[in-house]
Order: sequence, then C-alpha cells, then structure tokens
Amino acid sequence: MFDLRETIDSRSGAAVHVYSRKAQGHARGIVLVHHGLAEHAGRYGRLAAELAALGFHVFAHDHRGHGSTSASDAPFRRFARRHGADKVLTDCRAIHTHALGRYPGLPVVVFGHSMGGLIALNYAESHGRDLAGAAVWNANFQTGLQERVGRLALKAEKALKGSDVPSALLQRATFEAWGKAIEPRRTMFDWLSHDDAEVDAYIADPLCGFSPTLSMMEDVMTLIFQGGSQAGLDMLPPALPIHFLGGTADPVTDKGEAIHWLAGQLRLAGARDVTVAIIDGARHETLHELPPYREPAIASLTAWLQRIVPAN
Repeated sequence: MFDLRETIDSRSGAAVHVYSRKAQGHARGIVLVHHGLAEHAGRYGRLAAELAALGFHVFAHDHRGHGSTSASDAPFRRFARRHGADKVLTDCRAIHTHALGRYPGLPVVVFGHSMGGLIALNYAESHGRDLAGAAVWNANFQTGLQERVGRLALKAEKALKGSDVPSALLQRATFEAWGKAIEPRRTMFDWLSHDDAEVDAYIADPLCGFSPTLSMMEDVMTLIFQGGSQAGLDMLPPALPIHFLGGTADPVTDKGEAIHWLAGQLRLAGARDVTVAIIDGARHETLHELPPYREPAIASLTAWLQRIVPAN
C-alpha cells in the first residue's frame, strides 16, 4: 500500500530504504513512521493508506540492521559497531530532511511502535522544535532494578561472547517471556496479536522475528535509558503534543502500566499536551490486531492528528 520505495543516503553512512505514500487530496502534513524491533517498515502499508486518506504524506524507513537498509557497519541484526543509537537517530533526521525536501513547509509528526516508539521519543527530545507532535505506541521506558541489572549483564555477556551474537539472557527475558505470558497460546508469538493470520505472516516473514545481537540490544537499552531519563524528558518542548497508546494484554508494557508511568513522567517534566489511550484487551502490535482492538486505537490516533494538524 506504499506508492514508492527508494534509497536515501544518510550522514551516518547508511543507505536507508524508505517507503512512502502520497496524501490524498490537499495535504495537511507529514507522518514519519518508525517500526519496531525485529520487523521492517514494509509492514506499515495499511497505516500509510489510512493516514494518506486523512491528508498526510507518509514516510516509513527500515532502521539499521533491519529490512533492506544497509551500511558497512550495520549487517542484519546490528545497528552499528559503535554509537548505534546515535546513528539510528541520524538516519531518522535524514528521512525528516528528505520528506521536507519533497513537501516543504508542512508540519511533521513522528509515529513509533515499540522500539520505534523508543526512537520516536528520543528523536522528539533532540528535534522537538521541528515537530508538530509525537505518537509513541507500545513502548516501555521504565528502568528499574531489573533493567539496570540487565544492562550490566549485557556488558558481561558481550565481553564473553563478542558483540555479533544473540543475547541468550535477553532472549529469555524478552521474546521468550512475552511468549509465555499468553495462555492459552497457539504459537510463541501470540503476544503480538489476537489475529492468527497476522501472527502467521510475521512468523513466515524472513525479515521478522530474528534474535537481535548483543550490540543491538545494548543500543536499544541506550534508547530506553536515554529517552526515559529526566534529562531527556526535560528536552521536550512543553507544548509538543504527545500521544501514548498501549494495551491491557501487552506483556511488553506491563499491560499498559508502563504507558501510564511514562505519561506521568512527562507531565511532571512540564509537558502540557499528553494524550493516553489504553485499549482494553489489546496485545502488543495494535496495528495488526483484530478490529475490536485496532479500530479504537486508530480512531484515537486519527482524532489526535486532526486536532494537532488541522486541515487548511
């Protein structure tokens, strides 16, 4: 459901694979979409069509180590040899600049799911004055004792095994734990969605469901700790509209509790326009859920977008 695929050169050294869809009718703005961990931007075509119908040009790119984006320091399953989180954000800036080059003068909103939500919020903290809003879905920024211990364990595991192998520790604490959280379950990926067809498509997709390297997981943890820190949240413009969404059956966000926590942290940091939508019964991939869960989520997003970027 995308109109165009192209490759954009980033200052980070990456050749970034970008999907885009042109707005229908008179354009009101641009939405930059950021996908989650162990998937790719090609899965967001349905969302792109829905946003285009509202009058938004949509750009979605494969992050480093994912999909068809390539870089000499970023083979599949790794962001970079060093400073991977920073390079991911540099690539996001390249797409932002590219989008405005094609459609100058339009307001820009970032949207991110899961890891993409981590990226979207970190990006908003660095470039919030250039944005009309940020939508952060199904992302967990909480950093308690378990996360701090996990970060130290990653460093120890990396010292023993090297950076380009999967983390057995994090695999058990994340994908395996999330899979076991759903009972009864048909597959170990049922935590993604109630929709069997979407789960099966994810499992069958060779670009989805892979085990991230230790290096990539270290960079993901950097995004979590950096984006959810007080210093990071204080960088957000207080008037920037933020839309949070989660589901009560999502093990990744502690059944939506992590969403409430982050919204509260933002309000304490002075944010004045925070919207929170928690979808009862929804699992992790809200965009790939069955209609009873997906439809209210999309309705919440579209109402928010129409409020913050009115039609001209």
